[in-house]
Amino acid sequence: MGPRPGCEPGPGLAATPRERSQAALSATHVSSEILPVAAIPRALSGRKIELPGKKLPRGQPLEEVVNRDIMANPESRERLVEFTRRRAR
Repeated sequence: MGPRPGCEPGPGLAATPRERSQAALSATHVSSEILPVAAIPRALSGRKIELPGKKLPRGQPLEEVVNRDIMANPESRERLVEFTRRRAR
């Protein structure tokens, strides 16, 4: 899910999804961080690729996390790479 055109992400962006998750699920299933992205990484088959979102922020190298050749939208991983670099500073 991405922001609507003209809508800038802010601190309150993640509040609603997190509140809904906390109300409907146990604490184990509620994400500690919710980041706005332009596109969800997808495989050529159309399935969502979740590992980049989990492994990149933990410090694993991009080349080991996902093969660009199997992605339908390889540009979608750039936001995760950017976030990981900023967090490492």
